[in-house]
Amino acid sequence: MMARSLRVAPEYIEKAKSALQRNSYPSQQSFATDIGLSLSTVKSFLTGKPVDYLNFVEITEKLGLDWQEIAYKELEAQPPKPHPTNSEASPFITGAPITQPRYFFGREKELKRLFNLLKRHPLQNAAIIGKKRSGKTSLLHYLKNITTTPVEQLRPAQKSSWLPHPENYCWIFVDLQDARMQSREGLLKYILDSLKMQVPTPCDLDRFMQVVSDNLHFPTVILLDEISIGLQRCPELDDRFWESLRSLATNHTGGNLAFVLATPESPMEMAHNTGHSSPFFNIFGYTAHLGALTETEARELIASSPIPFTDEDVEWILTESRCWPLLLQILCRERLFNLEEGENDDNWREEGLRQIKPFADLLDS
Repeated sequence: MMARSLRVAPEYIEKAKSALQRNSYPSQQSFATDIGLSLSTVKSFLTGKPVDYLNFVEITEKLGLDWQEIAYKELEAQPPKPHPTNSEASPFITGAPITQPRYFFGREKELKRLFNLLKRHPLQNAAIIGKKRSGKTSLLHYLKNITTTPVEQLRPAQKSSWLPHPENYCWIFVDLQDARMQSREGLLKYILDSLKMQVPTPCDLDRFMQVVSDNLHFPTVILLDEISIGLQRCPELDDRFWESLRSLATNHTGGNLAFVLATPESPMEMAHNTGHSSPFFNIFGYTAHLGALTETEARELIASSPIPFTDEDVEWILTESRCWPLLLQILCRERLFNLEEGENDDNWREEGLRQIKPFADLLDS
């Protein structure tokens, strides 16, 4: 597969700069004018940043270089790395978000609504609201991954055909707990890199808006996780920043841009409680409220155990978890461990109740 973008390998950057001088160009601007490309494209080339494949080839030929020699190839989509053969995936995940779709269960109603908003133009915005540890982050990852995960990596009959042309979509997951996402420039650069668009210098809000407005011609969904942290702790992500994102989605990208955010409260309440007045937070016409799974969904999760549970154990797990996914995962983990160790007592139940106690707030109605 041919890469959509290439960049000069680090060890050849000085060679590329020397070629520019050797060809008697007094400046990068004069070279850009002569070849008919933007100065930012030439600067990206000479500093080892990604450049469109055709532009990369044209520049190297003009400078008398062999593009195949100096290029560091960046494939548009790399195949997933196989899991090490000496490690076994855990069937029940309790300490981290679920990122592999085969281990995600339930939320069928929410998925239907969310994908219906995203499969037609204009793409529409949505908010996922739920208590801490209710599965918001896992749902964001599932939205991002399920439509392009190979069927052999899914459960039998697990639905993945949510979008008519999933290969056309760009999904950008933004974790605002990540310090790199908490500055305006860092976040804007990350979004542009994810879109495979050239990063302007400086990468300020005005230039970001211009680059995206001019080049976003494919459906794109930005998934904003832990957005409350961005509002509470990140002064650079001010009202002007959020207003610009709203303008981008509603007026400048032809319906190709949507936001899905995860929050413990409604976007408008969150903005009000953190002193923000940006209209960005009133564009979320659909909100998915995450509660417990349905009993059918919970039973499907329990049945995924590699060692089947007895009917009595299944009913106990359903009762004690009240079908909350995290509590289901913890109790199933404890029962499976007990079975794998060959233990026939009910001590696992006592341990399971001790393990779910820190998350008892999920059980509060």
